Amino acid sequence: MIIFLMLSGLSGSCTKAGSQSRIRESFNDSWRFAKGETSNEYASDFDDSQWRQLNLPHDWAIEGPFDKNYDTRTGGLPIYGTAWYRKHFKIEESAKGNTVTLEFDGVMNNAEIYLNGHKVGGRPFGYISFEVDLTPHIKFGEENVVAVRVDPKELSARWYPGAGIYRNVYLNIKNPVNIAYNGTYITTPEISSEEGKVVIETTIENKKQLKGSYVLRTDIKNDLGKTVASIDQKFDPEKEQVIQNEFIVENPKLWSLESPHIYTANSTLLKNGTQIDNYTSTFGIRSIAYSQENGFELNGKQIKFKGVCLHHDLGPLGSAVNYRATERQLEIMKEIGVNAIRTSHNPPSREQLELCDKMGILVQVEAFDEWKNGKVENGYHKFWDEWHEKDLRDMIRRDRNHPSVVMWSIGNEIKEQRNKKGAEMAQHLVDICHDEDPTRPVTAGFNNYPQAVKNGLAGALDLVGFNYKPTQYDNVIKNNPEFIVYGAETASTVSSRGVYHLPVQNYDKHESLQVSSYDIISPPWAYPPDFETYAQETMPHSLGEFVWTGFDYLGEPTPYNGRDNETHGKWGGDWPARSSYFGIVDLAGFPKDRYYYYQSRWTEKPMVHILPHWNWENSGHKEIPVYCYTNGDEAELFLNGKSLGKKVMGIDKTTIPAEFAWWKKPETTWDSPYRLNWNVKYEPGELKVVAYKQGEIIAEKTIVTANQPYQIKLIPDRTEIDADGNDLSFITVKIEDKDGNFCPLADNLINFKIEGPGSIAAVGNGNAASVEPFQANYRKAFNGLCMLIVKSKKGENGSIEIQASSENMKGIKTVIQSK
Repeated sequence: MIIFLMLSGLSGSCTKAGSQSRIRESFNDSWRFAKGETSNEYASDFDDSQWRQLNLPHDWAIEGPFDKNYDTRTGGLPIYGTAWYRKHFKIEESAKGNTVTLEFDGVMNNAEIYLNGHKVGGRPFGYISFEVDLTPHIKFGEENVVAVRVDPKELSARWYPGAGIYRNVYLNIKNPVNIAYNGTYITTPEISSEEGKVVIETTIENKKQLKGSYVLRTDIKNDLGKTVASIDQKFDPEKEQVIQNEFIVENPKLWSLESPHIYTANSTLLKNGTQIDNYTSTFGIRSIAYSQENGFELNGKQIKFKGVCLHHDLGPLGSAVNYRATERQLEIMKEIGVNAIRTSHNPPSREQLELCDKMGILVQVEAFDEWKNGKVENGYHKFWDEWHEKDLRDMIRRDRNHPSVVMWSIGNEIKEQRNKKGAEMAQHLVDICHDEDPTRPVTAGFNNYPQAVKNGLAGALDLVGFNYKPTQYDNVIKNNPEFIVYGAETASTVSSRGVYHLPVQNYDKHESLQVSSYDIISPPWAYPPDFETYAQETMPHSLGEFVWTGFDYLGEPTPYNGRDNETHGKWGGDWPARSSYFGIVDLAGFPKDRYYYYQSRWTEKPMVHILPHWNWENSGHKEIPVYCYTNGDEAELFLNGKSLGKKVMGIDKTTIPAEFAWWKKPETTWDSPYRLNWNVKYEPGELKVVAYKQGEIIAEKTIVTANQPYQIKLIPDRTEIDADGNDLSFITVKIEDKDGNFCPLADNLINFKIEGPGSIAAVGNGNAASVEPFQANYRKAFNGLCMLIVKSKKGENGSIEIQASSENMKGIKTVIQSK
């Protein structure tokens, strides 16, 4: 059995205090930006007066335009090229003698940082947070210029990475004797309901080797702000040292999925009794354990991973980090029962982990998509020798205090699975992880079986993740009884929201560049979701699964990702397909039918769903397959009030062939233990499904044949937003007929107008084969829906009026408040 006991949280969240405290402030506002370069953009006297002015975070590639000459694996967007960001700022003369640093949460990529013409740091890997010291070249009381050169390359990723300073930047002014960047490490070696033993290791930095009488004071506060433990520790400062203290928290509130309680550790440095630095870490008290017998346990409670893989982009908003957009993604995932995410295939944003801590979601943090053997021409393998250890250590040091993080992943489908040195490289990375954080297991996702086992690579790990191997879990355990396994990447079903192709069959491609939403289509290596569900239910040795993917993402438009002779063999042969079809939810955040499949399997709240839509007039199809997802025992279908019969969930699972190959055959009906189906002779009107459990009605759903589009409905997800210049309202734009019925085939062009203290952040509709711009005041509906994302203006309160109009349709207004 592998057991991990710990307390964990977020480090380094500090607020501006008095003159004797650290100042940590956002450095996002008032930058100047230009693409291209001449020769001396780094110089302090370079004339940037004509450059574009903007605030960070910023992703220039999402601004477009789409072009088939760009790699469609990365979204058909301009993710490469050289660009510069510059900012002019002053630091008061009174701050002289302090240390001044900048924290970059992520720059995509090949970043070089300059201050007043001097290079002060940089980082090639776009997903890593890092700090640069400005102190040697800062001019106190005078104007300073920080310049950032960004040089992302074409063919550097297999999905859309974004481009630019796409995560937050912070300025720190701190005493030369200070708590280091990511300088606390919090664990709990012993936890019970009566008390929790908390161990905090604090790294003190003293580059100037200043002498004096120093004290580290650490106060632990609960979620009500009450101090529950406190220690003063005297120390003699060295250049760098680690101070360890042990605390006892009585009657601790444990962090769990249901009650994600957060504690705070306030760390204060005092010199001769006067405060000189302060640092805040949030954390949660909890224990984790893994074993073959009990799987994963949180605080002693067995939990199976109901997980999804998430790329880092935020759909129409691109890769620029936004707290509310990230929160919305996680809220949508929780509604279908998701309890875990895999940050595929890179370190996540700081905001995503903060939200998972707050919302009670487990996280696998993944470091790399490739090691020394590359997958793309300009991928991470180019930096591997020089940077992999530092990047991995920095990732863990930043994230190891988060209670939501329950495992580290060192790689995804890496080519070293077939390499004789794969095991040696894996052990090297595992040792780094265990050195930085012995409290969590190390894993990776393997798609080559049994090669990754035979070469010893899998054996170096604590947990062994398999991608698309639902039939192999038992064989793996039988041949490797010491392994603890799970589905690191599963299903990869593809579909387009609201699209239904008849007859129901598994095909490679369709002329529409869409994929039928009957949820049976997948690439050759993958399978419909039912088969992983079956494997997880009948093979008890698995810890659970991480579905590929929770949301559609930009780039990698499988199955429409062929090469194009017109673009000299570049990816783009199925243009304008430019984003993923894998998501349970589309790029705009609208649920696909598979959303309800997973909800029926992962939640207990009564639900039922039917598909497809019921507008088949003039389609040429006389009989329509109707599918039902429910967590009830049975369901009954009615057409215009007439019962078409009840069907019972759960066909005999022993009838499913062991090789799981039968879904490849064209089928007009599709039997599964997890869905029901009827073949219905089409007639317009009302289709209704009623779900039962133990004979009682638990849920019902009705769809109707809609008439012609007549009106627009606007549905904001929030009618009040903060006037901070970052907060968002996601407004669903729905096309209805005169009677208020949803029009499932509508593709009307909708125009938007905004008045008041807000602006359009982006528009979208979930269509993976559209090259309409995301930054516009219009959008065509896709199967009846599109999305308008409205952003507040910083410091401006008041009513934001949104108007939506379309030719030959009744327009509408709605209002949200910015406060």
